[in-house]
Amino acid sequence: MSRAPEQPAPDRAALALLSDCGSCFGLCCVALPFAKSADFAADKEAGRPCRNLQADFRCGVHGELRQRGYSGCTVFDCFGAGQKVSQVTFEGRDWRQAPGTAREMFEVFPVMRQLHELLWYLAEALALPDARPVHADLRAALEQTERLTHGTAGELIALDVPAHRGEVNALLLRASELLRAKVPGKKKERRGADLMGARLKGAALRGANLRGAYLIAADLRGADLRSADLIGADLRDADLRGADLTGAIFLTQAQLNAAKGDAATRLPDGLSRPAHW
Repeated sequence: MSRAPEQPAPDRAALALLSDCGSCFGLCCVALPFAKSADFAADKEAGRPCRNLQADFRCGVHGELRQRGYSGCTVFDCFGAGQKVSQVTFEGRDWRQAPGTAREMFEVFPVMRQLHELLWYLAEALALPDARPVHADLRAALEQTERLTHGTAGELIALDVPAHRGEVNALLLRASELLRAKVPGKKKERRGADLMGARLKGAALRGANLRGAYLIAADLRGADLRSADLIGADLRDADLRGADLTGAIFLTQAQLNAAKGDAATRLPDGLSRPAHW
């Protein structure tokens, strides 16, 4: 019996997973809290607009965020959740013109962001040929997650996001295992490991499981990270100069933006070299 033809992997642009700040009501600048630190120049409570947010919902210092102490803003990605909440959930009614929507809108935004992040990972997993044994389940999970994003504000606020993430994560982990099983040799298992400041220059981490690992300020110069699973890994200030990330899975642009690299750093397809490298 012939196998049914494989459906093409979903397009992230078609799923509206690419941030469009011009269609958003500045939700990341209002809904989320900031703590004064090396990443943010000032404290900001959740639900209070950032001092730099303008009347047109644009950032007044967007071109100088790093110089002004807001590097945390430059590494944030809502995966398109901002425009979905602004234009779909609340049908273009902004929180300034309709202040009665503000509380719900700010509660919905972090929920939507998590759902969109899951859609991002699911789309990537569906593009992995080695994960074909779970493609049907991945596609069903993607369709279910996409349906959830179109719920009402009340439905989204009431959603059990951790439970849904758990179900999706099990599929993403299986996809990761299928891909990494094809990598020759023994693979490092460092899931959730505390590797802050670790000296990993030239480390052999091909096909490693680095899911949720703390790699803050780790020295990964020249490391072999081909086909490594980096979902949720904290790469803030990690030194990736000369590292090979070819084929690394579940790595996001925001993670790269938070790290350090150079022209010799090899990146997975679909990701861009940050301008500050």
